Amino acid sequence: MTQPITYELLHVDKNSGARRGVIHTPHGDIQTPVFMPVGTQGTVKAMTTDELKDMVHAQIILANTYHLFLRPGHKLIKEAGGLHKFMNWDRAILTDSGGFQVFSLGALRKITEEGVEFRSHLDGSKQFISPEVSIEIQEALGSDIMMAFDECCPYPSSYEYTKKSMERTTRWAARCKEAQTTENQGLFGIIQGGFFEDLRRISANDLKQMDFPGYAIGGISVGEPKEEFLKMLRFTTPLMPENKPRYLMGVGTPDYLIEAAISGIDMCDCVLPTRIARHGTAMTSHGKLVVRNATYERDFTPIDDECDCYTCKNYTRAYIRHLLNAKEILGVRLLSIHNLRFLTKLMESVRIEIERDNLLNFRDEFYKKYGYIK
Repeated sequence: MTQPITYELLHVDKNSGARRGVIHTPHGDIQTPVFMPVGTQGTVKAMTTDELKDMVHAQIILANTYHLFLRPGHKLIKEAGGLHKFMNWDRAILTDSGGFQVFSLGALRKITEEGVEFRSHLDGSKQFISPEVSIEIQEALGSDIMMAFDECCPYPSSYEYTKKSMERTTRWAARCKEAQTTENQGLFGIIQGGFFEDLRRISANDLKQMDFPGYAIGGISVGEPKEEFLKMLRFTTPLMPENKPRYLMGVGTPDYLIEAAISGIDMCDCVLPTRIARHGTAMTSHGKLVVRNATYERDFTPIDDECDCYTCKNYTRAYIRHLLNAKEILGVRLLSIHNLRFLTKLMESVRIEIERDNLLNFRDEFYKKYGYIK
């Protein structure tokens, strides 16, 4: 059987090991490394699909299994012809398994070998997701890439808890693979193991034996210090197959995206760009800019004079600040367009620099301008 998701390696940066590649999907090719905007409810907040394509240049978006399961329901979306048709998006979609959202509920959920029983955050109703249910939902949504149902350990967690969780995640991954019935969707396994190298190695080796078409790193970027994040990222990525996509889950700050690429990661996602836009903050080539601040009341320059986005070409900081303070929806929309395009443009630059074998120099120059300390 021909795999619906395949990876083509184009170039490896000889100075860093960063990968320039292409992921082939049923809904188009994805140039990597790539940042994936998050469309939790079947929409990237405040954005139309045409804006995502024409203004942001998004190649793939992520939708959330947990949220779409609760509302409007996967059966309704299947009846509509799948998520692509339902939301009018003709490019690739990745759906997460619902695991992270379920486990973030804390005391509102109960984990067993069978799955997770939890209370809906919407109405408190009792719900249940197992590996089989997660696959059923994702198949109904019709995403190009599905994720195996896993447990994301909180930080910090004990070795004993993390080991049991990792082993259960592996068993659940096998059940997800067994439950899959579609041939036009790729199912990715998720490497867990917290911040213990031996557990990460076991998880990666066990999942590789299942021969998924792609692999993700879960359970980092969950509140740990940056040094711990980088250590585990750099340890885990080389354990992943070289001929398949590598996905780092839940990462969206510029420094983490660049470090992920340097480590050999192909895909990242995060809600950050639209979330901070709703709070009046922009990402710029010189660092974060809080547009709400009074200092920008008479600033008639773009958010970022180095940005090519629709917002920066047409509007000023002063105008956007006015919209935000007047609680006009357009203010959030304009900042969302900018922040999303800032990250997709960053990854375009990363791809170019990989081809030039220059990503490490690019990182150092970017950090100096952005105000990061490496």
